[in-house]
Amino acid sequence: MSEVAVWSEDGLMSAEHHPGSPAASAEHLVRVDGGYELWVRESGDPTGSPVLLVMGAASAGVVWPEALVARLGRRHRVVVWDHRDTGRSTRAFDERPYALRDLAGDAVAVLDALGIDRAHAVGMSMGGYLVQLLLLDHPARLLSATLFCTGALPGAPGGGELPGPSEELLALWATLGEPRDAAAELEWRVEHWRVLNGGQVSFDAAEFRELEQRVISHGGPPDASSATAHARAGTEGLERGAELAAVTTPVLVVEAPADPAYPPPNAEFLQRAIGSAHRVQVPGMGHALPSAVLAPLGDALEAHLDAVDASEAADRQRGR
Repeated sequence: MSEVAVWSEDGLMSAEHHPGSPAASAEHLVRVDGGYELWVRESGDPTGSPVLLVMGAASAGVVWPEALVARLGRRHRVVVWDHRDTGRSTRAFDERPYALRDLAGDAVAVLDALGIDRAHAVGMSMGGYLVQLLLLDHPARLLSATLFCTGALPGAPGGGELPGPSEELLALWATLGEPRDAAAELEWRVEHWRVLNGGQVSFDAAEFRELEQRVISHGGPPDASSATAHARAGTEGLERGAELAAVTTPVLVVEAPADPAYPPPNAEFLQRAIGSAHRVQVPGMGHALPSAVLAPLGDALEAHLDAVDASEAADRQRGR
């Protein structure tokens, strides 16, 4: 049994989670290795197959668009969480540094704490790398995987010639750690989203300003400390791309043709690197989740999850 603290809208509910109990919409604090506590929220249909949403670097769980979480929650138990050094999770990188692969271990700890045996894992950006590690190290815990706005783990054959981030994005990242007051930091984040959004889908600055204000209200630092923590996290143990060819878990790769961080053909290469992957494209999508891409992205996700769930149900009927 995993010890967690559980909240609902009415306040503290209990100090433990009992596997198999209903997963009403609730917030949790999950203790993981290294003395960290992770803020976790589950919502949606407690009887549906679980969906674990794994966000990218320096991003709290509330960065997942509420409309997408609600859509998935109509038929699934949806779980989001704040990575270490983001949101309401412990921020202590300077005192207790960690490697990026430890964040993949956190995903397993979240499943354990909530009593979830297997889940669909959906990873964006750095979250895509973490889900690839789950595919390699914990395949029995995954019903399926979905990857987007990400690249293959280093070491996949033939990956040396792939294009990297755009010059505009690299120039902006070079200013990441510069001192700014709260107002300037907010404007920097909005500009960052504009560049990440790419040039094919219209960019609504007000939408992303509201997103970042929600992140700060949720508990995220009003400075760049989350981003710099993940930028300094160890990268040892990630050179495992060659192992992806042996993956048998159903995998969907969503191609974002306007992604300035992982531009084409990164998604095509990722699909080829994984033995069990298929690929769909969301037209105009960049390295962001504006309202304009949520409908086609949601369609692709639901089609993938439904197909896997139907296959799982057929296997159970056959007694496999």
